[in-house]
Amino acid sequence: MTAPHDGGLTAGPTVRRMLLGVQLRRLREAKGVSREKAGWEIRASESKISRMELGRVGFKERDVADLLTLYGVVDDDQRAALLSLARQANTPGWWHVYGDLLATWFQSYLDLEAAAALIRTYEVQFIPGLLQTRDYARAVILLGHEHAPADEIDRRVELRMARQQLLTRPEAPPLWAVIDEAALRRPIGGPEVMRAQIASLVDAASLPSVRLQIVPFHVGGHAGAGGAFTILRFGDRDLPDVIYIEQLTTALYLDKRDDVDQYAAAMERLCVQAEPPSRTPEILGGILQGLGAPPS
Repeated sequence: MTAPHDGGLTAGPTVRRMLLGVQLRRLREAKGVSREKAGWEIRASESKISRMELGRVGFKERDVADLLTLYGVVDDDQRAALLSLARQANTPGWWHVYGDLLATWFQSYLDLEAAAALIRTYEVQFIPGLLQTRDYARAVILLGHEHAPADEIDRRVELRMARQQLLTRPEAPPLWAVIDEAALRRPIGGPEVMRAQIASLVDAASLPSVRLQIVPFHVGGHAGAGGAFTILRFGDRDLPDVIYIEQLTTALYLDKRDDVDQYAAAMERLCVQAEPPSRTPEILGGILQGLGAPPS
């Protein structure tokens, strides 16, 4: 068995924990060790081993070393690689300077987003965060943080702009976004902000890493009736696809095969029901025209 790697991704601690957890599970199963026995070895419970193998808790290097010994891993290079990954899994992600603003559940999403090899997202109320202009992002953020100090709002906007750097980095992950027409018509921030936002979407649609589709009103009911969601796919075969569904005060992360398959099927139906990407500039141009010319 080879040591895990992040495939050159800008993986944060969440992804590294997932990678290490997968490897530990495979080593345990190959040796025929129960979770209960593994837990006893590191003075922990069976459920702690389960959480470790799912990448949902941090790792103590000593615990990983003890488990590797239990699982019969004696190759020095393999042990060193796995222990290095354990140390890296405790290193803060790129977003750590904004950590005081972020809920734990969203910190995990930022790690996953940064490491994704493909991002597919459906939005019904807002423009996707990765495609928002600075002024539009500020208007959206103010909806949920209207009483926050001005400097906090500024930092939240900067965080959202920082996320967008992944779309223009070398080997940028493809972003395939499907946007309901309602999100394009809702005047977030006022007409001037929306004009700039729609114009920015026209530019974004020309990026080689972005595919943008619109679900027009005339489609009626469609596969995205359940609300917005994002599918994250990773370049490492050891990592499952993750479905991300943001809620008001938390988020759902789904990676069970049945859940992933259902959301993937819904996304495929959405892409069929939406207008093809080739029509996106025309549709956006019509919406932009409807917003009128900016004041002279």
